[in-house]
Amino acid sequence: MDWSKTKSIFIMVFFILNIFLLYQYLEKRDNNQYELITEASIDEMLKGDEVTYDPLPKSTMKEQFLIAQSKVFTKDDTKKLPNQQVKMNDPTKLVGIFDKPLSISQSVQSAEFEQLLKDYIWNGSDYQYWSYDEQNSTIVFYQHWDKKMFFNNSKGKVTLYLNKNQQVISYEQTYLEKIEKFKKPKELVSAIKAIETLYINGDIQPKSHITKVELGYYNSLQTTSATHLLAPTWRVVVNDKLDLFVNAFDKSVIELNTEEKILE
Repeated sequence: MDWSKTKSIFIMVFFILNIFLLYQYLEKRDNNQYELITEASIDEMLKGDEVTYDPLPKSTMKEQFLIAQSKVFTKDDTKKLPNQQVKMNDPTKLVGIFDKPLSISQSVQSAEFEQLLKDYIWNGSDYQYWSYDEQNSTIVFYQHWDKKMFFNNSKGKVTLYLNKNQQVISYEQTYLEKIEKFKKPKELVSAIKAIETLYINGDIQPKSHITKVELGYYNSLQTTSATHLLAPTWRVVVNDKLDLFVNAFDKSVIELNTEEKILE
């Protein structure tokens, strides 16, 4: 064995390895510096127009698409539901009419509905409060999974209907089941990037306050009449009134109610 040649080979290998590690380090450092510069410029741009926001969610994370199916309800699902008559003209939608209307507070607080849904709605704990429409006397809840809501999704939704006495008299329910993660995890755009996209798009006006930013899922594609693909999506709430949505993979702005129009 020629030790001098072997020694030279080892030296060369270590030299190449060191160059590779140095390259990776410099690339990572440059990327981090670029992200810091970019975020700083976004902040300056927002401050210039007096756009403020509360602390944002974690900026670096990975997520996947979800694939889900519309549940087909059966009579067995409704047997134990109390104080109601249930219709299933559409097997993917329950329509319940309460024998005795359910009273709720005049203020319509979201917390009070947790127990109501658990007691009277099939798998009611899988839904979260979304909105109260005083004009139409309806209260809407959307399904959630892994602590993330399915935003504006008509296929994972409970709608409560009220009478003039502020009592719940009936409801409609749809549900997504067999939920699975789909494709490989991808890095998400940060919350501040989602805000920047909306700002550049003209959806966030000067002197606005961003009151909430959260990650959930929005229907990306209806692959069949019963199968749905959901994409990670940032929800940005402006001034506690306006809901805006940004695809967390490609930063595309999602038009409000687009998914409802597709699926209904």
